Amino acid sequence: MSAHKDAVAEIANQVPAVVSPYEGVTLRIPDHIKFSAYWFATNFLWGALLVIMLPGEMRHMVPNDRVAAIGLLGGLSALVALVVPLLIGELSDRCASKFGRRRPFMILGVGINVVGLALMCLAYMTSTPLGPSGTSGFWPTIAFLMRSPSFLWFLAAYMIVQLGNNISSASYSGVIPDLVPQDQRGVASGYMALMSQLGTLFGVLGCGKLLSGQPEVIKYIAVGSALVGLALITILGIKETPLPQKPPKIDWKLYFQSLWIDPKLYPDFAWVWITRALVMLGFYSVLPFVNYYFVDVIGIENPDGPAAMMTGLLLISSCLSGIYGGILSDRIGRKRVVYIANVLIAIVALSFIFCRTIPQVLIAGSIFGLGYGAYISVDWALGTDVLPNKKSAGKEMGVWHIAMTLPQTIAAPFAGDLILRFGKTPYIAPDGIPSVHYTINGYAAVFGLCAICFALGAFFLKNVRSVR
Repeated sequence: MSAHKDAVAEIANQVPAVVSPYEGVTLRIPDHIKFSAYWFATNFLWGALLVIMLPGEMRHMVPNDRVAAIGLLGGLSALVALVVPLLIGELSDRCASKFGRRRPFMILGVGINVVGLALMCLAYMTSTPLGPSGTSGFWPTIAFLMRSPSFLWFLAAYMIVQLGNNISSASYSGVIPDLVPQDQRGVASGYMALMSQLGTLFGVLGCGKLLSGQPEVIKYIAVGSALVGLALITILGIKETPLPQKPPKIDWKLYFQSLWIDPKLYPDFAWVWITRALVMLGFYSVLPFVNYYFVDVIGIENPDGPAAMMTGLLLISSCLSGIYGGILSDRIGRKRVVYIANVLIAIVALSFIFCRTIPQVLIAGSIFGLGYGAYISVDWALGTDVLPNKKSAGKEMGVWHIAMTLPQTIAAPFAGDLILRFGKTPYIAPDGIPSVHYTINGYAAVFGLCAICFALGAFFLKNVRSVR
């Protein structure tokens, strides 16, 4: 235990302390927009990809095994999101560039991200539909997909997108702990939640409604342009204080030893980590399969429009609760907001099992959004409140970030396997390509898992002592 404490202290003390240029300043709305514009950019990207583009592309590339393909994409790409922040967080903590610690890595990451998007587009445009695997099991289907060159190229390109995005996002994670005064972090977290939901909203509606029917290359150009343009608002708009001198080279053995944040020494951090992991496990069990839920449960053959409408209403309601949730949490406490939000989400998640029409789904999605927006609004503030050492914010936010990425490596494959276990039936799609329908019971099992995870996330938060 003492060896770990010594490692944490030594790693932290190697980085000189710097004073935020915003210390003692009351941040205005334009300041908060500059801080959170990158969050809009990256969520625009993931809203478009996860809800509209990837499900549609898998329906074209692997129409008979689309659930397993989405599960594989989600699980493998999340491994990149698991490892990269741990390395980039510490490297950005120690960056002695005159442009600051975080922005150089944000620029690098956005550049790699754009290259990955271009390669994804090329891989999709040159692919042809893959025939059925001939198996109903999840892992045998995965083995079949991994023998397809076109699918492998697409997967590799998607991993590059994940690499670039996590380089920029991991370094960006240190911006609020570095720069925002502590008494304004709840408001800053609320703005980040707002921009996050707006980014996802515009990404989903842009690709699902405005660009519906357009060639896929147009969607990739729109996503790449939005990512670059909006990220530049943060990169060029914020001020950072450069480190006064370059820290010593990283002792990687000592560094990896310091990554273990002992729950006995930092119990509040551990419990916040666990509750966030549970919430993300529930959310990412459902998110990859929303598009297919409309096909298989609601009976919509072209699901992009309805999926965009449902996600749009969900995000609009989450925007309304998100900005006020952050402000309210500064007044009444973070935990109370989470208790109410998570219980509401758990109940609504179960209601999706009984929805059979688009209006029913839209109503349930709107209520789900109210709870999720309130949760996200305090999520970031909770994490920054319980960091063991603020001087190593980049590294420790990287450890905290694992609570989001590790569940993704588990959630999509596990949920995909769960759906497959309840069977599938073949049919001919309107475009003449043989496809399959998955059962209602499979989706019911996934929504039940989601509800349990959100409820447990609220229950275990009671163990956090240092935060109201």
